Amino acid sequence: MKKRPMEMEDLFQLVQYSDPQIDHTGGTYVFTGREINENQDYTEHLFVQNVHHGDPRQWTFGNVRDRFPRFSPDDQTIVFLSNRSGIDQLWGMSTNGGAPKQLTYLEHGAGKPHWSPDGRYLLFAASVETDRAFTEQVEKTREERQKDAKKKEPLRIERLKYKSDASGLHDQKHQQLVLFDVETKTSEQLTTNGVDHNVGGWSPDGEKIAYTANLKGDSHIGQDIFVQPIGKSGETRQITSSDGSYHGVSWSPAGSKIACFGHTYTHGGATQNKIWVIDVCNGEKKLLTPDVDFEIGDAMISDFQSGQHNPGPLWVDEDSVVFTASREGRTGIFKSSINGKMQTIFEENRHVYAFSLHRETGTFVAGISSPTDPGNFYSVSLDGESVKKRTYANDAYLSALQLQEPHTLHFSAKDGWEIEGWLLYPYPYDPGKKYPLILEVHGGPHAMYGYSFFHELQVLAGEGYAVLYTNPRGSHGYGQRFVDAVRGDYGGNDYTDLMTAVDETVNRYSFIDETRLGVTGGSYGGFMTNWIVSHTNRFKAAVTQRSISNWLSFYGVSDIGYYFTKWEIGEHLLDDPVKLWNHSPLKYARDVETPILILHGEDDLRCPIEQAEQWFTVLKSYGKEAVFVRFPDANHELSRNGLPRLRAARLAEIVHWFNSRLY
Repeated sequence: MKKRPMEMEDLFQLVQYSDPQIDHTGGTYVFTGREINENQDYTEHLFVQNVHHGDPRQWTFGNVRDRFPRFSPDDQTIVFLSNRSGIDQLWGMSTNGGAPKQLTYLEHGAGKPHWSPDGRYLLFAASVETDRAFTEQVEKTREERQKDAKKKEPLRIERLKYKSDASGLHDQKHQQLVLFDVETKTSEQLTTNGVDHNVGGWSPDGEKIAYTANLKGDSHIGQDIFVQPIGKSGETRQITSSDGSYHGVSWSPAGSKIACFGHTYTHGGATQNKIWVIDVCNGEKKLLTPDVDFEIGDAMISDFQSGQHNPGPLWVDEDSVVFTASREGRTGIFKSSINGKMQTIFEENRHVYAFSLHRETGTFVAGISSPTDPGNFYSVSLDGESVKKRTYANDAYLSALQLQEPHTLHFSAKDGWEIEGWLLYPYPYDPGKKYPLILEVHGGPHAMYGYSFFHELQVLAGEGYAVLYTNPRGSHGYGQRFVDAVRGDYGGNDYTDLMTAVDETVNRYSFIDETRLGVTGGSYGGFMTNWIVSHTNRFKAAVTQRSISNWLSFYGVSDIGYYFTKWEIGEHLLDDPVKLWNHSPLKYARDVETPILILHGEDDLRCPIEQAEQWFTVLKSYGKEAVFVRFPDANHELSRNGLPRLRAARLAEIVHWFNSRLY
């Protein structure tokens, strides 16, 4: 039977598995499965499966979003986050069966739960108003929330950091740490600082918690680690020295040390993460991976597994930790001893997007994706010798589809730097025909393309396009010098890297029609799309998404503009506005000859829609061929986690634009 290509509508049929959590016996794990329902909305349910045999069983049902499941220390209860009441609250259910029961009733909802070692408490972060007593902030009815949503009140702003793409405008609420007593069903606010706090976890003896927060003010872009006693007298201690940013906190089995990801901003936002081990008593900090010259953590770009959160370093014993790291298009699992000796546990041409470790049995459950597999769980032994597939999500559905395997490419840039990329062949492919090529440019720029599933790329290949995607300098995975090289040089060598990749690909593959080239990208990739069409006319069609066109205005309107502009372009707004303007595609708009489609979410606070508005207005005023599509209720995450119908509409716009100009 001839297989059909992947299509836009296949997005609605794919299941996404995430967040595996192994129970304390090591025999069972629970995870979250996300689907798109008949109303074109996301649903998330809990599933459970034996680590070594059997099929998954669904535990929760309905048009709900159940996620972040966590086993109690005795494995008798699962606590998870759910929107069943209309707002995210903690719910619990017996592992022996029965209906879920609501645990928290907070006005602004609850966050991901963390059990205390003795099972008495749940620790989580919650949005709390600073000018009202915590005990008064009780969950409202759906009707009350709908009524409140219609109220439009003035927002008084005094802080530099007053908005973020993920949560919108910051009002008088902050993420505070809350302790829930499982027996009395009461919640207690633990922190009161007027900043956001992130849970780092419980000490093994249950007497302390760790968390991260920024107490240095908005001008300091970073997080410190704090240790706070629970149930006993004592003061909260800061154990890092405000010299960088630290996250992914994990206590050692004996509770004497904390491991974390972090860096000291030696290269601004382009600084590679390292693993640090900190003595809890004296704050002595040791860099565990000084000689590792690639990104610690998951730097992979994907439009399907986006939003997954691999844990920070996990302790195997008191002398070693395991973690994910990203290099040359792969994200794998690695192990390092306290003395800095590092070894590879699992690293193939794939993407480890989630994992959980059971120390006593030495077993991981890992979520692993590939260019032709949206993601499944595998049991992986600590020595890496055993890797067994445990789930088969989407396998039956995808068996009728032709998914294209990427061809790995390497190019030498004009100055000798090596650039890696991948090419998807069009489907169906006839070696006697010529095909158009689309260049895809990733965002970040400090991220990487690689061996992960990417729905958009497969759809374009299925529409009959050769699809080229690369990691130009500025990308993660190739060393600190490589990722840092784009800073202060946006539109310089990163641009020539991409043009060299196109030149070489056209020369190597005779089936590519060099007169029918397209280009697209989002965020930094949108900036680069704008830059490309304002500096060359070789492309016959372009689609720019959530882009940057003007660094001068970006500085003041983006949620990260006031520091990102300095990090990436090298100057603050008033220090050298000429430099910011020279790196702005808008300056060169009169040189654009390529028909361009501009896609942008109206709620995007990372690259606000005014960037698209400026770009469109100037292009049209100079008589250029440009079309502007605005997406309501969409922020910077539209392509990855936006409303399903809008994600489909976005892809439809892209496909139609290229089809009408390249075919």
